[in-house]
Amino acid sequence: MVRGSGAALRRYGTFIDDLRLYVRGGTGGMGYPRLGGEGGRGGDVYFVAQERTTLRSVKNRYPQKRIVAGTGANSSVRALKGEKGKDCEVHVPPGISILDDDGKQIGEVNAAGERFLAARGGLGGSLATNFLPSKGQKRILHLDLKLIADVGLVGFPNAGKSSLLSKISHAKPEIANYAFTTIQPELGKIMYADYKQILVADLPGLIEGAHANKGMGHKFLKHVERTKHLLLVVDISGFQLSTKTRFRTAFETILLLTKELEQYKEELLTKPALLAINKMDLPCAKDNLNELMKQLQNPQDSLHLLQEEVIPENTLKFREIIPISTYTGEGIEELKASFPSTGDSGGA
Repeated sequence: MVRGSGAALRRYGTFIDDLRLYVRGGTGGMGYPRLGGEGGRGGDVYFVAQERTTLRSVKNRYPQKRIVAGTGANSSVRALKGEKGKDCEVHVPPGISILDDDGKQIGEVNAAGERFLAARGGLGGSLATNFLPSKGQKRILHLDLKLIADVGLVGFPNAGKSSLLSKISHAKPEIANYAFTTIQPELGKIMYADYKQILVADLPGLIEGAHANKGMGHKFLKHVERTKHLLLVVDISGFQLSTKTRFRTAFETILLLTKELEQYKEELLTKPALLAINKMDLPCAKDNLNELMKQLQNPQDSLHLLQEEVIPENTLKFREIIPISTYTGEGIEELKASFPSTGDSGGA
């Protein structure tokens, strides 16, 4: 029913999701006083969304991070109306928010082909300006990338998200037995038999306090905002980041992940969500799963035993809860089949 596409994995290399640029529209052309000629307007700077483009490629193309459009042509005897200066189109990846230097969002480009006017060119010289041109608009802008994916994998470090991505898409993210394997987003694509496809993003592991920007929390959490569906991946045996941190059961882990999402942006909990219970090949996994399912079915019976810092104000409603093992392959096909295809709102 479902086949993975290894070629569709996008490796981000030295991943950049924020870029600061100086942009300036072109200066207008000089007017021609003797004959009342008007200079050409300066060129404009546009950001244009284009697939298979990264902010790294923008930085490589403009290493000085300065983008200036062309100057308008001067008015002359041959051409009283000067030609407009050359526009500068900067190709950026879809999913870009454009912010001014004060951090205020002034625009966005989300789909391929969408354009944003970043800097307008100056007017050409004319009778009204004593035939002197004006300079183009100049501003400092921030390009802020939030990945657009159908499904975002969310979990604490070492929950098995990278292994899961490699299983469902034949992608090849780095996988190792240490906590922070994923330090930059990875994308994999699943193709369905009817040619529909979904894009799955493995987002770097969260830690407790990510909502308060601990451990680069905001840098990671912002990518969850534009994923259409959430897939929480939880280790059935629980989670402990280090010997200095508290051990969390699978039930506590689910609550903590929910709380991190909620405290970063409450609307994230309205997204359709699935839950994958990973590492079902481990000893006592089935007993742990039975206990977890009881806790999920009647959470109020267990909440009074937990610290207040673990408990979110709202809970995620999971469309499906699927036990899996990325080691043995248990539940992987069922999980892939449960993914909504592109265009599915995923509502329960």
